[in-house]
Amino acid sequence: MNPSISLIGAPTDIGAGSRGASMGPEALRVAGIVPVLQGHGLEVLDRGNLTGPANPWLPPVNGYRHLDEVVAWNLAVHQAMHTELALGRLPILLGGDHCLGIGSISAVARHCREAGKKLRVLWLDAHADFNTNTLTPSGNIHGMPVACLCGHGPQALIEIGGVVPAINPKVIRQIGIRSVDAGEKRLVHETDLEVFDMRYIDEMGMRHTMELALATIDANTHLHVSFDVDFLDPDIAPGVGTTVKGGPTYREAQLCMEMIADTGRLASLDVMELNPALDVRNRTAELAVDLIESLFGKSTLMRK
Repeated sequence: MNPSISLIGAPTDIGAGSRGASMGPEALRVAGIVPVLQGHGLEVLDRGNLTGPANPWLPPVNGYRHLDEVVAWNLAVHQAMHTELALGRLPILLGGDHCLGIGSISAVARHCREAGKKLRVLWLDAHADFNTNTLTPSGNIHGMPVACLCGHGPQALIEIGGVVPAINPKVIRQIGIRSVDAGEKRLVHETDLEVFDMRYIDEMGMRHTMELALATIDANTHLHVSFDVDFLDPDIAPGVGTTVKGGPTYREAQLCMEMIADTGRLASLDVMELNPALDVRNRTAELAVDLIESLFGKSTLMRK
């Protein structure tokens, strides 16, 4: 049975260190995300864009930039995602910067608690996003969402999902990581996050990596993918504010998405940090849509 998909735009760069991710949702629409998914026989409803406070572009206060605005956006995201999940639909959050993962994943976790499902989160990203206000030099909250979800962060953010922590760190698999601050690295090890960094992917290959990341998923597992476009190598995906060389190639990314699709368990998705202001002729958005299409069953395979 094909899922019914709801697109939710969250046009803000409130948690980021550069402006422009606020234009991400429209770029994904321009790149044809609706007709591409409809082309696979999927019912797609575009719910339009959420609204929230403008980006005041101020320096950090107590180690957090724009905390009140970040909270407002994440509350809106949480409510919208939870509403779609409660309707039995598959929500795709069109970001927006990755701080919005707090609202999105806390909503998914809440839904799983209510539905009696297990949760698995795949965090596809160049960064661990496990900073805290004492560790981060910038105060940009898009570097903190995983820490917040695991209960390390300001009260207003960690309690959005109704319980603290919103998720058990054991449900997360981070893939593609290649940029982690020193203090952040210590916290990741203390928390015992499962991280498949680029060294691991280079040594073991994407196939083995994904087999482990997807292991033990069963019919009662809700699989959530949080896809930061900077997961991809900047040579193929220049349109992000935080490029880090040495990411997955086009072929590795395709394999990653196809193996996720093969599980048949994908139930919610974030597409984050696309920054059209830094892109070249919308090609990063087009690549993102291409990979999203693979998540929903476009296969490069000839074999039956």
